Amino acid sequence: MSTQQQETVVEEQKVQQPTEGEQEDQVKPSSVNPYEVGENVDYDKLISEFGCSKIDQSLIDRVEKLTGKKAHPFLTREIFFSHRDLNLILDNYEKGIPFYLYTGRGPSTESMHLGHLMPFIFTKYLQDAFDVPLVIQLTDDEKFFHKGDFTLEEYQKLAIENAKDIIACGFDIEKTFIFRNTDYVGHMYPNICKIQKAVTYNQLKGIFGVTPSDNCGKFAFPAVQAAPAISTSFPHIFGNKNVFCLIPQGIDQDPYFRMTRDVQYKLKVPKTACIHSKFFPSLQGFGTKMGSTVPNSAIFLTDTPKQIKEKINKSVSGGRATKEEQEQFGADLTVDIPYHYLRFFLEDDARLEEIRVKYSTGKMLTGEVKKELIGILQKIIGDHQEKRKAITNDKVLEYMKIRPLKFKTPQNQLEAKQEQ
Repeated sequence: MSTQQQETVVEEQKVQQPTEGEQEDQVKPSSVNPYEVGENVDYDKLISEFGCSKIDQSLIDRVEKLTGKKAHPFLTREIFFSHRDLNLILDNYEKGIPFYLYTGRGPSTESMHLGHLMPFIFTKYLQDAFDVPLVIQLTDDEKFFHKGDFTLEEYQKLAIENAKDIIACGFDIEKTFIFRNTDYVGHMYPNICKIQKAVTYNQLKGIFGVTPSDNCGKFAFPAVQAAPAISTSFPHIFGNKNVFCLIPQGIDQDPYFRMTRDVQYKLKVPKTACIHSKFFPSLQGFGTKMGSTVPNSAIFLTDTPKQIKEKINKSVSGGRATKEEQEQFGADLTVDIPYHYLRFFLEDDARLEEIRVKYSTGKMLTGEVKKELIGILQKIIGDHQEKRKAITNDKVLEYMKIRPLKFKTPQNQLEAKQEQ
């Protein structure tokens, strides 16, 4: 299908320019490490420090109005809690000006865990709700530069395996382009060059912590991560048009994309919008590492029902030491991992509130909460595993094929609704 045959005609967009007196984003060497924070993260303080904006109810109401769909629980439960320029994305969408989504994955292990899955669940919601294209970057090069535990070829293979887990989330192949950096970087190289010229060593040192003894790949990679946020990195999708970009990300990633926004300002292209999530906790408690190197710290997408049950039963709880104490004092929900996992994965708002009240007032025991979570996660993981079985290497290559994407502009959607 040629570009002219696409259903979407991407209009030339006016580049956002700062209003009088507005300054470009100032990238400071500040960040927050999810492994160095406790359970009582002051997210309002992070919003203030980073200069983000809180996602309030009026913004959620706008999302529901423009999409005609109920807001995702990740929004209503303040799991995705802050943003940069999401309001501008919605303003443009309402006018019929399209945007695209950009997210990514660093393939360091063959199997992803729930913490990796969570942002893709939300990105899938955004793609479906707004009917917009999505680009997914697999950073096999980054893992080779930063970890180096395997050969480059092995990281390339891990990227394919991770792509299968991502595709199993149900992304629409007509609206989704997945790429490995080692395959696609040449197409982005003109923008990478412009970004590299606009970023100084001091910025890289402050944001990414690079040192003179690091390999030069670590210095070069930030520009590769930033390039997909510029639409002309995908000429097969957007041609030479400037299209706005929205990136779902963890709040700890915000300093990196402040750098991207700073560069976009200098290059006179639209500054990317961001929407930030809170931290997804390890089974061993807030502030502890989660991954394959730490036993019983994460639920992996390859885990069996038995493994899920054992891991949840061993997870950190806010319940009291005895039944009597639990009934008297109730659970401390601020440290209770099973309850926090239910906030992510229990869709029924009424049931979640019932558990919150009963568990915190001693009318529900830790074992009951863990049992409910086990059943939910066993179903989520089991369903995901069934979908993944059907995804072959050839199917991955279909998503990775350089091709036009098929999607409607928001104005076309609004007209279609009026005709119904």
